[in-house]
Amino acid sequence: MKIANSLKTLKSRHKACKIIRRKGKLLVINKINPRFKAKQG
Repeated sequence: MKIANSLKTLKSRHKACKIIRRKGKLLVINKINPRFKAKQG
């Protein structure tokens, strides 16, 4: 899991990446390739 200030560039790493919000935190998830997970912090 990467931790980044901005998730905009991390979303464009793979076309299956999606930005979602869980418990007030922004996350990038990817069901096809889970190694592209990221969190804003």
